[in-house]
Amino acid sequence: MAVGNFDGVHRGHANIVAQLLARAQEVGGPAVVFTFDPHPVRLLRPLQCPPPLTWTERKAELLAKLGVDWIVSYPTDQRMLSLTARQFFDEIISESLGARAIVEGPNFYFGKNREGNVDTLREFTTAAGVSLDIVEPVEIEGELVSSSRIRSLIGAYGDVSTARRLLTQPYRLRGLVTHGAGRGATIGVPTANLAGIDTLLPSPGVYAGLAWLDKLPWQAAINIGPNPTFGESVPKVEVHLIGWKKPLYGAALEVDFLTRLREIQPFGSVDLLKAQLKHDIERANELACAYLTTGE
Repeated sequence: MAVGNFDGVHRGHANIVAQLLARAQEVGGPAVVFTFDPHPVRLLRPLQCPPPLTWTERKAELLAKLGVDWIVSYPTDQRMLSLTARQFFDEIISESLGARAIVEGPNFYFGKNREGNVDTLREFTTAAGVSLDIVEPVEIEGELVSSSRIRSLIGAYGDVSTARRLLTQPYRLRGLVTHGAGRGATIGVPTANLAGIDTLLPSPGVYAGLAWLDKLPWQAAINIGPNPTFGESVPKVEVHLIGWKKPLYGAALEVDFLTRLREIQPFGSVDLLKAQLKHDIERANELACAYLTTGE
């Protein structure tokens, strides 16, 4: 088993899972990831808790794609947070799950106040006759791959292209399609306005991506931010499904972000805006089709 938050399920997590699968095969048992819902920081320090990169079901889906057999999403509560490192190992790792092999990264902490680390874990596993592997972090472009680095790339800079190289799949968010001002349809670019988004929102901008409906991808151009050409200042998430004609109100929509096309900017006229949107849509369609064909 491996214990951790696995937020985003990035390349570093994939390395841990690869070793987890190897150990599972050796001991003849399932490969299990034990994670938390919600993140413990949300209960301990809610004002300092960053927005997540993945929701629980998406995290499970990504881990399953990597080959994990079982994902335990533990409901984080005060009792779990009060367990000492010793109690966490004995009650959850040993007694509840019967782990015979453990795989972690070097920055693993567990137990109340993060009192346990990999040295503590090594002491416990040695005494219990459980194997322990510590997987070194992954470096890409000279920097460590981490959820915090990915969060910064996406949330602060909108650099979803670099984030995509660090993640195992493109960054995705979800929401419900609600009624907006309807202005997009009047200029020939109808959009689905998303509400109820529960993960990190990329920095304002126009993006190329994919919208997922009934598990099928649809090329999309995505606008995150206000519409300054019309004097609006309230940020919105608007998804234009290229070539889609049917109403989407009330639908649950998932959206992958592939590339940031440009910043949000005001235009001197509606005609200038329409010309830019035409260019954005053509470019978004081109990039989305290329990704669907080549994965790049």
